[in-house]
Amino acid sequence: MDIEKIINEKHRETEPVCAYVYDLQQLKTHAASLKAGLPDFCELYYAVKANPDPNILEALAPIIDGFDTASEGEMEKAEGERPLLFGAPAKKDREIASAVEKGIRYINVESLHDLYRINEAAGNAGKVMPVLLRVNLRKDVPESHHMMSGTATQFGIDEYQIPDCLNTADRLDHVDVKGFHFHAMSNNLDARKHVAFTELCIQKAKDWAGTFQLDLETVDVGGGIGVNYWDPDDPFDWPIFAAGLHQLEEEAGDLTVILELGRYMTAECGSYVTEVLDVKENHDKAFALVRGGSHHLRLPAAWKMSHPFRIIPVEKWEKPWPRPHVAGRDVTITGELCTPNDVLVRAEKVDTLRAGDLVVFEYAGAYAWTISHHEFLSHPEPQMIYVDE
Repeated sequence: MDIEKIINEKHRETEPVCAYVYDLQQLKTHAASLKAGLPDFCELYYAVKANPDPNILEALAPIIDGFDTASEGEMEKAEGERPLLFGAPAKKDREIASAVEKGIRYINVESLHDLYRINEAAGNAGKVMPVLLRVNLRKDVPESHHMMSGTATQFGIDEYQIPDCLNTADRLDHVDVKGFHFHAMSNNLDARKHVAFTELCIQKAKDWAGTFQLDLETVDVGGGIGVNYWDPDDPFDWPIFAAGLHQLEEEAGDLTVILELGRYMTAECGSYVTEVLDVKENHDKAFALVRGGSHHLRLPAAWKMSHPFRIIPVEKWEKPWPRPHVAGRDVTITGELCTPNDVLVRAEKVDTLRAGDLVVFEYAGAYAWTISHHEFLSHPEPQMIYVDE
């Protein structure tokens, strides 16, 4: 995708460049490749939380098996011909009722109280709701950027409490436990550990199914497959992961294993492009200030990292004064907000960076625009550009 050409064709000339550019063709090709690599017992869902942009959902719908949603709003955005899953640690009554009414495939149960509430909503609707119990494992979770299992968090049911939940569910008339959900991590980069985690989930689910005589049909291992923002040349090894899943086919038997990919599905299709407004030195450090910042792309500030970037030189300079620039040294790239936390790149070396040049922040198709605090300082929103060719 030729970012410079696209910006020249579609950018609003009256403003400094600030835009998200989504390559929908890349997204579709990538999703189809992921799907093609999976064994038949695996299903590929998209975690809408990563990026709920309607154009992205529309592009993915013909390719994936369904959508993983975490709110009533996401259910409404993703509702269509594909199955939906609904899971959230703190559900509103109206969300549970909406999920039951829509007839979604499964609701995740996060606690005993959750189980009772889902049973009540399904009873009010005269239905039996298929559910998955979300498990917070006690150990054996791969290393990742954020841990949501294997440690004390607000997510899921403590592994030691699963027997009590299963015994309770057996006494309820309007819930049917069809499996388990094990989403345990975020941004794991080790493919072999992800295979081992998937195998662990299958084993745990089959053990509980045998003990409690469950009609087990699904093991949802969640998402958590990562993007290597620190070294993009060393990505998560999907072929290794897919090959490992194929080795689990006999162990899985009649089970369906669901993968909920978010970041790994959409991150690479999005780029955030900004124009450098100023370059200066402060306390012997170089800074480049761009139109935009963490109110558009919050991830690097939240994770205290340098976001992957590249520079598009713009030779045009019509001001009658010298052009601010930095050459051959480390530069910190910051945004337009009145806070020292508005940092996108932390002291990374550049050959040359000048006012008027463009900076392209790559891997910005997930957990980017929609997790950012758009209203702070009331700056204009970035332009949204979609390319499907």
